Amino acid sequence: QDLAKHCDEFLVHGVDVEGLQSGIEEPLVRILAASPIPVTYAGGVRSLEDMERIRQLGDGRVDATIGSALDIFGGALLYSDVLSWHSEQQRSKRAKCE
Repeated sequence: QDLAKHCDEFLVHGVDVEGLQSGIEEPLVRILAASPIPVTYAGGVRSLEDMERIRQLGDGRVDATIGSALDIFGGALLYSDVLSWHSEQQRSKRAKCE
């Protein structure tokens, strides 16, 4: 709460899993969902299923970054698939607001 007064957004790294493509730190994502300001989680994402899990655990309030898992960085996760997934998430959000 105190730090949020001095920030526009938090970027929180799951340091135990970052760069390993071994899955996300689910307890950390749950905690981040309570952030009073926007928050982005980084670490361990290896698939769109992990992104979906972040969306669920974070109650739609936690954004995420993907690094080494992306094909453009040598990983197996296609950048184009991530863009499609993100676009679908945005469409769903807009539909709920209408």
